[in-house]
Amino acid sequence: MRTALTIAGSDSGGGAGIQADIKTMTANGVFATSAVTALTAQNTTGVAGIMEVTPDFLGQQLDCILTDIFPDAVKIGMVSSGGLIGMIADKLTAYHAPHIVLDPVMVATSGARLIGDDAIDALRTRLIPLAQVITPNIPEAQVLTGQEIRSPEDMERAAKQIYEACGCSVLLKGGHQLNDANDYLFTAQGGQWFEGVRIDNPNTHGTGCTLSSAIAANLAKGRTLEDSVGMAKRYLSGALSAMLDLGRGAGPMNHAFDLHSEFAEN
Repeated sequence: MRTALTIAGSDSGGGAGIQADIKTMTANGVFATSAVTALTAQNTTGVAGIMEVTPDFLGQQLDCILTDIFPDAVKIGMVSSGGLIGMIADKLTAYHAPHIVLDPVMVATSGARLIGDDAIDALRTRLIPLAQVITPNIPEAQVLTGQEIRSPEDMERAAKQIYEACGCSVLLKGGHQLNDANDYLFTAQGGQWFEGVRIDNPNTHGTGCTLSSAIAANLAKGRTLEDSVGMAKRYLSGALSAMLDLGRGAGPMNHAFDLHSEFAEN
């Protein structure tokens, strides 16, 4: 069985973070391992608290995984400090980890910055150059480029600019505020649009985590980046279309919408 490693924070509500990553990787046919960057106390209505792990402890987690169940792909989610980013970069470089998918979580849906300038600089200089592909949404791409993005043409220019500056492929997600979930992938071979349909579901917590984890799972199985993105978008659409409705706020998706067995029956 192919394996994938998620490096991310824990979401006690189960909709995002390592919980969403593990569910997504499992549903996409790979064995998931994890290294936890932070614990959060949260539910569908908000975040009550965050407790970050130390860089040394994160390094111990990564050593244990990378020396035993070596991953066929790696997904990196929210990492909020330069020290943690440096530790991840050091370990992934030392062990030559393959197929790194980086979801550069920097800006909340509300528009608030989630990490400081020092962490953004570390992300830009240490982690992004290691990635095969990064998956920013429009606000995050605006941080990386310093440019406003208001049109599909702006998305194309921004993705190319990030690619040229950082040397990795870029999947710029448009569904955040610009179009009906159309994403633009820019690689060494040029640009390609992946069209999607906006699904009328208010429960979208963890969509970014889910998409990047599904891409990593498909890369782990040997698919090309283009095929991995296409499969990941199909999986995300299915999880949203299942219309799961849990909690009093912005709830999670049904990551197991396509799971059918005697053990999954109600």
